[in-house]
Amino acid sequence: MSVIRVQNLSKRYGEETVLKDINFAIEEGEFVVLLGASGCGKTTILKMINKIIPLTKGFIEVRDRNISEWNTIELRRSIGYVIQQIGLFPHMTIEENIAYVLSIMGVHKTDYKKRAKELCELVGLDASFLERHPHQLSGGQGQRIGVARALAANPDIVLMDEPFGAVDEITRRYLQDELKSIHSKLKKTFLFVTHDIEEALYLGNRIILIKDGEIEQIGTPKEIIFHPKSDYVKSFFGIKGFKASLPEDRMKDVYDAILSGRISLSEALDRFDIEKH
Repeated sequence: MSVIRVQNLSKRYGEETVLKDINFAIEEGEFVVLLGASGCGKTTILKMINKIIPLTKGFIEVRDRNISEWNTIELRRSIGYVIQQIGLFPHMTIEENIAYVLSIMGVHKTDYKKRAKELCELVGLDASFLERHPHQLSGGQGQRIGVARALAANPDIVLMDEPFGAVDEITRRYLQDELKSIHSKLKKTFLFVTHDIEEALYLGNRIILIKDGEIEQIGTPKEIIFHPKSDYVKSFFGIKGFKASLPEDRMKDVYDAILSGRISLSEALDRFDIEKH
């Protein structure tokens, strides 16, 4: 069942069209990545789904309801939202930050404190962090609390806008592993924005590649790597001429090295001595 459906979506600011005729559907439990260069319109799509900015044309459905029919507060409480600039409340403890939405929903203190502890542990932090304040956290710890807060009200859908872009490479890989584990455990539906190719390949069940406000290709990582639909896709992933130079019986080895071995596409091509163009 589609939990998000986007049809003929366009967005204009004055004479400038930033999104044009966007169409896709996301099924329950999927991890879908919106991928593309900076400024291609990825974040705009996320903001329109969450009713932060209005659409110009087309429609978006969440749970078979047009978002125009949703009460904005109700919609946002049903969707977890994580951004790069986490936005934790500095005067609140980590426990209070995680449980903030639950507290304003009227959940009893005993229940939301229990939920905060569960979520803190889910994202890989022990309960001692609950009494800390945001300034006492590292960047990676703060991002994990941001994820915990987004999951507090047990939403079916989680939107993530380049949440790991501001942390170092080692921390980012750890956070990606944590997020992959969370998705596997909770079976939530994730829509994740990034411009990082390796992150998209590692996390996404499917990837939506956007170029200049239009969808260039939708597919699994394997489909996009081995069956790119345009020269732009080949160029974006650094695989121009890749398929022609790769023997059929070695495709699986390269694919497994990229997704399981956590090495970049370029490194995989080098490892298997494949010509890059």
